[in-house]
Order: sequence, then structure tokens, then C-alpha cells
Amino acid sequence: MTRYICIHGHFYQPPRENPWLEEVEMQDSARPYHDWNERIAMECYGPNASARIMDSDGYIVDLVNNYAKISFNFGPTLLSWMQRRQPDVYQRILQADKMSRKRFSGHGSAMAQLYNHMIAPLASKRDKLTQALWGLKDFQTRFGRDPEGAWLPETAVDVETLEILAELGVKFTILAPRQCRRVRRIGDTDWIDVSGARVDPAAPYLLRLPSNRTITLFFFDGPISQDLAFGDLLHRGENLYNRLKSAFTDNGRDWPQLVHTATDGETFGHHHAAGEMALAWCLHLIEKDDSVQLTNYGEYLDKQPPVFEAEIFNNSSWSCVHGVERWKSDCGCNSGGRPEWRQTWRAPLRKAMDYLNDACSEIFENLGGAYFKAPWAARDAYISVILDRSDKNTDRFLTQFAAGPLNADDGTRALKLLEMARFSQLIYTSCGWFFDDISGIETVQILQYAVRAIQLAEELSGKYIEKPFIELLAEAPSNVRGNGAWVYEHYAKPAQTDMLRAGAHYAISALFEERPEHYSFGAFEAVCETMKARSAGRSHLITGRTRIAFSTTREQAQLQFAALHAGDHNVTCGVGFFHDMESFRSMDDALDTAFERGDITETIRALDAYFGKQTYSVQRLFRDEQRKVVKELLGPAFRAAEASYRQIYEANYPLLNFLDWLSMPLPEHFLQAARFTVNTDLVRLFQQQDVIPEQLERLTREADRWGLPIDRETIGYLAAEWTSGRMEQLAARPSDLDLLRSINATLVCFNRPPLELRLWKSQNIYVELGRKILNKLTAQAEKARPGAVERLEAFRNLGTLLRVRPSALEDGVGKGKLNRLADLGNIKLA
Repeated sequence: MTRYICIHGHFYQPPRENPWLEEVEMQDSARPYHDWNERIAMECYGPNASARIMDSDGYIVDLVNNYAKISFNFGPTLLSWMQRRQPDVYQRILQADKMSRKRFSGHGSAMAQLYNHMIAPLASKRDKLTQALWGLKDFQTRFGRDPEGAWLPETAVDVETLEILAELGVKFTILAPRQCRRVRRIGDTDWIDVSGARVDPAAPYLLRLPSNRTITLFFFDGPISQDLAFGDLLHRGENLYNRLKSAFTDNGRDWPQLVHTATDGETFGHHHAAGEMALAWCLHLIEKDDSVQLTNYGEYLDKQPPVFEAEIFNNSSWSCVHGVERWKSDCGCNSGGRPEWRQTWRAPLRKAMDYLNDACSEIFENLGGAYFKAPWAARDAYISVILDRSDKNTDRFLTQFAAGPLNADDGTRALKLLEMARFSQLIYTSCGWFFDDISGIETVQILQYAVRAIQLAEELSGKYIEKPFIELLAEAPSNVRGNGAWVYEHYAKPAQTDMLRAGAHYAISALFEERPEHYSFGAFEAVCETMKARSAGRSHLITGRTRIAFSTTREQAQLQFAALHAGDHNVTCGVGFFHDMESFRSMDDALDTAFERGDITETIRALDAYFGKQTYSVQRLFRDEQRKVVKELLGPAFRAAEASYRQIYEANYPLLNFLDWLSMPLPEHFLQAARFTVNTDLVRLFQQQDVIPEQLERLTREADRWGLPIDRETIGYLAAEWTSGRMEQLAARPSDLDLLRSINATLVCFNRPPLELRLWKSQNIYVELGRKILNKLTAQAEKARPGAVERLEAFRNLGTLLRVRPSALEDGVGKGKLNRLADLGNIKLA
């Protein structure tokens, strides 16, 4: 009897976008990466799209797309970010679903997900429906087909949610074994109690719903999934393979068995380094084993309809043994990192968000009828605009759902209503409650969504709903930052943006970098109408007019501004709405006169007089540009500090040599100067277009000699980025022997000191390029074409340095070569 194996990965990150910019801002905790999405993409999402199969010596012989062989779902908001910021990985994920349809009898491996990871049992029926419709529409738009299955966030389930999914055509979902209450064979009358995770996971189960609809449930293997996430199964691919096979038994199972696991997709590479390689090798072993068959849920369900039916525990989940209490109370479930902390803040936070959602729903209900024929139907369909904010698509949507003709102002108000409704969904993203304190970045993120929802609600309705919201947050005690109200005021509210702040961002940044006539930052676009710049020594002043447009709501404003950099770290900017040329010229002339006299104090007074309270500092810049501006402002101080460290290091170098000769400990203050200087030079080296191998060699020798701790992660990140950039150049100019030799000479130095290098991008480029040109290079070398031998030797040497086996890429080998090597027992997970 056939035995089946299916591995499911739930790939998800909470939405991290700034609610006004619609882009993810810099997150320092993710350094050296820009943000956590980028970091995890580099550690997990990208590597799983091209996982390495390695030989016994640790050299790559093949790249495989893991997604094409497993079952998977991606959070819609994560895919939206990936489409913008990691388009190559995004396309490989979409391609994997197409590949899986060929592999699994027409059934794609990708599953849908409720839109922004809201805990469904805690949501209203209307919100559940919107979450399901948005998630399914997002899936259909991206993958080009209807989903067969849908993932429930945290597998949190109730019958009402399953009714909605079944009504929308979803065939199955995946649950944890402890969520099953009782089962019976279809046709039997007696139920079997399987509470306490005693359900047999090797079969699908039919759930009969009150509406007489049905949906199939797959209860994953709990012990294997737990060990996969938290144990050592990913230390080697064989570990996982053997554990999966051990779950089969002939004892009492008279149907084709399905052994299946479900875990966070980030397990494969982020939580477990090189986990994607272990997964790839496990999948290869399964494919080579004639006693088992790799499958996905859709294919298995098609071949093996349920012979059992089940009932579930309502309001249950996979990550809270208390049901869904983790997202509304201090149930005791937490990350375990700070066991002394309490989560009594969860209940007040839930109460505050419920209040805000209800207030926004009332406003939407009361005002929506003036703009939409059916306001709630318009909200359900708004996902089509979220997916495509082009003017043409937005116009089509408004025409379809508007109650009548809308002028520009009405169209903006209609879009603001829908944006308010969107953010009143995003405030429920589950990660806001999952972790240990209300001051964590995930909770601050949903509080920023609350700020945006409140801003829109108050503007549209004239009602003041923020004060009761803050009062509710004040009841949420933080373990480290007072209470939720403090966190809201200090961490979330400062992100609030309007057209004037957007104008200030444009003006201040223009002080330090010339802007094009059309300049975009996030969802904003600035069109420069006029700008005048003056300089006096280190002081700079600009004045001008700009038109700012906000794409999500189509708001526009014509602004006038003035920005002054006095030459130190202080920057002052004033922004106001443009009214007429006379007042603008008056402002411009007054500032011009004071600045030309060199009277900075009077210039600031004039700026304050014209703009009043509408003045801004560097603090109000958006985070990424803020870092660039602060770096420019503090450049002189940074350069002076660097010169001091460098002078200490270089001036005392003979002394260091002397002490080293005597085998005496080196003074700590000298070592600090040496550590700073060497690390600074290494960072700067990889920020150049051309890395000089001799310089890299010298710096690594210095680090070795003095035992200097190197920032391996940051320098490794920069080195990997430099290498992938050079490999992209090589892909465009594969016959460039000098470029080949330059890359090789630099890579030779990478192992001294060993850096935390993630070279998968460069390895991908090499493998793809090798499959295109290696046969040609070999043929040219055999014919003794000029330079061919040198190019072939250099290209093969590059493969060796990148830990790729060039011979595995020749003769169109790929997977066939892999299988031949595997038959000889030569391949293993390095």
C-alpha cells in the first residue's frame, strides 16, 4: 500500500511597513541588514528557492527549488514586500507552484492564507469574511489559480471561519492534533474521543458544517513537527528523512498513510542555519525511496478522499495550549526569554483595539453610503486596489462601486474611508500579542496602524476617538516602559505623518542631496516647482515651493518651505501651505536678507515668524533619510574621532611590535584603537567598486596578529554583497578574464579571518552562468582558441572558491549528474 510524505512550511512575517510610507523602514535590531524581512529573506526565503545539494567534500553539485517539492503558504503582506524588494526570489516562489502542479498531478503546492494574520476566532464575522476574501484574491492574483487549501493564522479555528472558507470554495486546511475533539469512520455512529492530541494524523478528516457544507482537515504530526522546529532534525537531512519514515505503521491503518508535518517556514534557514540544505537533502532521499511517495495535500486528497470525519475544539490554535488566550489574556504562553515578565497587557490591548475597530466600523457605516452603493462590498473588493494602485485600476474600482459620480475631493474621501477600514484590519495582526511586552517592535507596529486609523477616522468624522483609546491602553502595564499609553505616545504616535511633515522631509533632505524634479519617497511624490539654494561657509539655506501627492488617497497639497542648516548638527525647517506669490516672495526675501548678512539667529527668527508652529527638525525625517542626513551632519565629528583613533594606532605601532616581541599583553586602549581602525578599513574596502586583494590581505593579517575581534557579520554581509555585484558583472561579461581574476584574487582572502558569508546569490549566478558557458569554454580550450584555456581555468577556479563543483555543471548535467553521484553514495549534506 502506498505511503505518502508531505512537508508544509508556513512562511510568514508580520506587515512591517510604515503606515504612511507603505515601505519598511530601517530596523536596527536586524543589522547589518536593512530590516527583518531582508534578513530573513537572505537566510531563508532566498536559499529555499535555490537550496544547495553538496558532495562529500562540501561542494555544490546542484541547486533545487524546495518550494516545488513541499506544501507551503506565504503571508500576502510578505509577498507584497517581496515583490517590491526581492523580485527574483518572488518569481522563484511563483514558479515553484507551477512546477509543483506538474509534479503533483495538477495540484499546486501553494496555499492561501487569511490576509494579515488576524486570529480568526476573535474576529467578527464581517472581518473574517474580509480577511478570507482578501487572502484568496491576493493568492489568485499572484499564483494565477484558485487555491485548494487555506492556512489559518496560528491555525486558530472556529466553525464560523470554516463555514466562510467552505462557502468560498476552499477544500481543506491544516490544524494541530490537539485541535481535534473526536473522530469516527464515515458511516459509523459512535464517536471516538481523541482529545489530548491523540488523533491519528496519517489520514484526512471530513468536517460537516452546520450549513451542510464540508471541509477537509489535515492534523499534522505533532511530535515530528515539534522536533523539526525545536530539535536536531535539521542537523542532517538524513535525520528528518529517517524520522518521517519511522512514523509509518501497519498497525490498524488500512488506508494509504500520509505522514505530514507543519512548521514555520523560517525553520528552514533562519531558525536553523543551513536548514534549507537539510530539507533539500531529505526531499532528495524521499524521491529516491521507492517505498514512499512525496506529495502535497491537494494531490493526496484527490487520490484518497476522507474515510473518517472529525469534530474540532472551537477557539483552539497550534501555539497556545489555552486555545486563543495568547491573543487576549495573560495565559502564561510567551517566548520563554523573560520568564519573570507578565503579559497582563494583552487583555487591555485587545479591548483598546476592539474599541477602535468598532469606532471605525461605525464611521464607515455612517459615511460610506454617501460614496458607495454597498460600502461593505466595496471594502471586501478593496483588495484589488491594494494589489494595484495604478490610477487606471483605482478609477475602475471607484466607477464600479461608487454610489454616483465622484469629483476629486469625493474620490479622496472615499479612498480615505477604505484606508481607515484597511488599518482597522491591520491592527489585529497576531504578532502584536504574541511576544512578551507591549513595547516590542511587533506591538508598536500595530499601534502605528492604530495611529493611522485614528487619524483618518477623526479627519473624516470630526469625532475624537483617540482619548478613550489611550485611556484603555493606560490599563496595559508594560514590563519595561510604564504602560501601553506611554508606548503609544513615545513609540507609535511620533510616526504620524501629514502633508506638511512630508514636505519637511523633502525640504530637509534637499539641503544635503540634490533632488530631481520628480522625487518619490514611499507613497509620496514631490514635484519641485521652484527651489533656491544659498551657502555661506558651512551654512546652507534653501527656499522653494513643491507639490506633494500621496498615492494611496490621492491627496495633494502645494507647499512652500524654507530649510536652514547652520553648519553644526542643528537643522530648522518651516513648511506651510502655499497661498499666493506675494506672501511667498515676502518670506523668501526676509530669509535671504538675514542669511546674506550672515545673521543665522535672525534667519531662524524670520523662519519662525513666517511658519510659526509648522517648524520641523531632523527628528521628523523618515528613518532611512534621517540616518543619511545625520551621517552628513556629524561627518566632521566622525572624521575627527576616526583620525584620533587612527593616529593612536599608527603612532604606537612600533610600541605594539615591541610588546608583541616581548610576549607581553598589549594595552587595552591601544587595542581599541587598532580594532576600530582595522574594522573601519575593512568596511570601507568592501564599499568600494574595486577591492584590492593586497589591502584585504594586509588587514586580515593585522587582525590575526593582534587578535582583533572583527565584526564578522557586518563585514561578511558587505563582502557577500560586493561579490554578488561582481558576479552580476561577470554574468554580463563572461569573457572578461581580468574581472574573473579580480574576483578570484579577492575570494582567496575571504577565509582569513573567516567571515559570516552568505554567498548563495553569487553561487546561483555561477551555477546559471556555468550551465550556459562551461561546455563552450571547454570546447574552445580543446581547440586551443586564444585565451580559452586561461578563461576556463579561471572560471573553474572561481567555482572552487565559491564551493561549487564545476564538473557537475558541464554537459547539461544538473539533476542527472546528481542522481548518478547519489547512486555512488558520494553526496551528503555538508
